[in-house]
Amino acid sequence: MIKALLSLTRPANLVTSVADVLAGMSIAGYFLIPNFGLAAIAWLCLATVGLYGGGVVFNDVFDAELDAIERPERPIPSGVVSKQAASILGTSLLAVGILASFWVNQTAGILAIAISAAALIYDRFGKHHNWLGPVNMGLCRGLNLLLGVSILPDQVMPWVWVGLVPIVYIAAITMISRGEVHGGSPITLRVAGLLYALVIGCVAALAQWRQQLGTAFPFLILFGYSIFPPLWRAVKEPIGRNIGLAVKAGVLSLIIMNAAWVAAFASFPLALIVFLLLPLSRFLAKAFAVT
Repeated sequence: MIKALLSLTRPANLVTSVADVLAGMSIAGYFLIPNFGLAAIAWLCLATVGLYGGGVVFNDVFDAELDAIERPERPIPSGVVSKQAASILGTSLLAVGILASFWVNQTAGILAIAISAAALIYDRFGKHHNWLGPVNMGLCRGLNLLLGVSILPDQVMPWVWVGLVPIVYIAAITMISRGEVHGGSPITLRVAGLLYALVIGCVAALAQWRQQLGTAFPFLILFGYSIFPPLWRAVKEPIGRNIGLAVKAGVLSLIIMNAAWVAAFASFPLALIVFLLLPLSRFLAKAFAVT
């Protein structure tokens, strides 16, 4: 029962959400402050775990009837976890995320409410729209990056536009994921590849602007190496299994993208710390579903 409840939260994905927040803190310049405090970092990491976990739990709650047909092995349709228990878990996690954010500051709290609303809208409505769904899902990640930036509230507005980068990236992954069950379109997969390239170009351009391209470059290379080969295999043979592997690679590689952000705005050692979250995420991905 406990493992089933944990699986609803997608533990491997939770690690990627922590990387988002750490990248946002780097963009805000928090790690450049002498003797920066650890408490705010801990609270925002807890907040993002709650918000992401709650969002994906409700995804399964709203998808219970469809999963009973397409993925009957999942906790809710298999009967291991009831919809009521899952709803309580999802609500509790979102509440923890919002409260932990407000504990840091009001701006973080408002962003947490926005993330919760965006996640629930996606779970209930957005995923069923061809263009709104990917954008809606990307918005959740964009706001999550800004949640990290909000550790210094006055930095949110100057950097709000940076939230567009994860929106584009997650929109691409969401486009790909729609073929996980029945197979996908090579054209859609190629468009997603172009969006991937755009994201890498944007991060590289910002790193160059910060005069940190050399520091970020190794992570950008690893990022590309992690996402493009699985995507290319899916393009050549767009069956469900290949598309699922491409989606899994895209989600887990968020950690490498976030390490590149940290390298561009903070330092290589801090970026390496974020990068080392990847083995943890991959380990959890072996025990729990990513999608």
